[in-house]
Amino acid sequence: LFRSLGEPGYISLEVYNVLGQKVLTLVDGQMDAGVHVVAFDGSSMASGMYFYRIDTKSFSETKKMVMLK
Repeated sequence: LFRSLGEPGYISLEVYNVLGQKVLTLVDGQMDAGVHVVAFDGSSMASGMYFYRIDTKSFSETKKMVMLK
């Protein structure tokens, strides 16, 4: 996963299952402005539909993803 941040600040990037339960936190803290790449290892997760949510001071987005094994 990658995202370009326009300003430095607190970032939260979390993965949720279809029941809305948080299953993984990928980022939880301060990050500098710029392009960031976050490695995601889903080898311990079951196949299926998941959602990831990124939250910053000025931006919030939720997208779906499919885990295939």
